[in-house]
Amino acid sequence: MLDTSNLPAKPDSKFQVSEFILLGFPGIHSWQHWLSLPLVLLYLLALSANILILIIINQEATLHQPMYYFLGILAVVDMGLATTIMPKILTILWFNAKTIGLPECFVQMYAIHSFVGMESGIFVCMAIDRYVAICQPLCYSSIITKSFVLKATVLMALRNSLTTIPIPVLAAQRHYCSKNQIEHCLCSNLGVTSLSCDDRTVNSVYQLLLAWILMGSDLGLILVSYALILHSVLKLNSMEATSKALSTCTSHLILILFFYTVVIVISITHSATMMFPLIPVLLNVLHNVIPPALNPMVYALKNKELRQGLCKLLKLDFKGN
Repeated sequence: MLDTSNLPAKPDSKFQVSEFILLGFPGIHSWQHWLSLPLVLLYLLALSANILILIIINQEATLHQPMYYFLGILAVVDMGLATTIMPKILTILWFNAKTIGLPECFVQMYAIHSFVGMESGIFVCMAIDRYVAICQPLCYSSIITKSFVLKATVLMALRNSLTTIPIPVLAAQRHYCSKNQIEHCLCSNLGVTSLSCDDRTVNSVYQLLLAWILMGSDLGLILVSYALILHSVLKLNSMEATSKALSTCTSHLILILFFYTVVIVISITHSATMMFPLIPVLLNVLHNVIPPALNPMVYALKNKELRQGLCKLLKLDFKGN
């Protein structure tokens, strides 16, 4: 009879960890708390600027238009995205509270993907709004109505809330039987499932397909819309009309290009995680907090009506073209 008393014990595959430990930013654990200052400033800027945008849109009757409704919805989504991750990150950096329960982790994972997808969807709606306004101006009031805004918003909310459900569900079905330390400060799908003891191919494939199908189709629609806008604008005989149309779209295009560029860079840098683990983690965090802080500032600077509303709210004299 074979004596197995001296053989090493196999890990118990049925054992399931009860919590994860978010270590924070890899490679800089000893001084990562200093990052809390710029991050909290960005978070407060995101909240205050977006709240200000909502107040201005609500108070100014001239801003009760579809374009500004979409901007208000974007402000709500931005605040939701930033709030999904920043409180936990700050507790890690300030109080060393690194533990997070599995249910809480999976909820955060779901919320991040839903809000990012929703932001992408709102950018599509805003691009369609600008296309109709510039390329089909006579039909604008009959196509882009309050009903259109409501239906488009509900459609995007349902699309992103339903298609992202499998991400945390599939992650929850993995077995986490040994490691529970995540070299990250938020519950990213790939970061969490990399700790599983079983095959996670289906998780990676679904996230990849979701990113390419949803985000890819959104980006394609946006590029087509702005290509048609540019083609239409260049045919205008009036330089003043051309300048006004381009100015209206510039702010949209700046934010859209920044948003999707960072998404693409994050995807690419995941392949360099082993060599430079800090890069994808830092980009992931900044992507969830910089756009919410940047969006309202760019719109306020580029949009005359918003600048007027801001000056009126702050009781300042407004001088602009």
